[in-house]
Amino acid sequence: MLKADRIVQTTCSYCGVGCQLDLHIREEIIFRVEGRFDNEVNFGQLCVKGRFGYDFVHASDRLRRPLARASRRAEFSPASWDEALDRVANRLKGIRDQYGPRSVAFLTSAKCTNEENYLLQKFARTVIGTNTVDHCARL
Repeated sequence: MLKADRIVQTTCSYCGVGCQLDLHIREEIIFRVEGRFDNEVNFGQLCVKGRFGYDFVHASDRLRRPLARASRRAEFSPASWDEALDRVANRLKGIRDQYGPRSVAFLTSAKCTNEENYLLQKFARTVIGTNTVDHCARL
């Protein structure tokens, strides 16, 4: 059996249940995923996606950093996280200030954890000032 260089504990990214995983990594490649038995959420059990759906991590076309445009017609180019987040924040603020808070809506996902969904609705309501928040439960 292949031996891992390291094992990383993490939360499954396929839904908001919060199943805990051990990622077995060798030479920076994930080669096995196991459910954590010391967790009350999944007691070591994983769905098919959680157990076998990790190949996307090493996909060659996966985005690994933000892309931004200099203008609406420009091509996307790599940007720093600070630059990308500043652009999003300024754009949201501009739309809210010009058209009002109800002009901004947020859609969350079942692929996020409950905590992440809670934070997004809290951000929408307290920072932007909108109650226009929806959730897509379809995976």
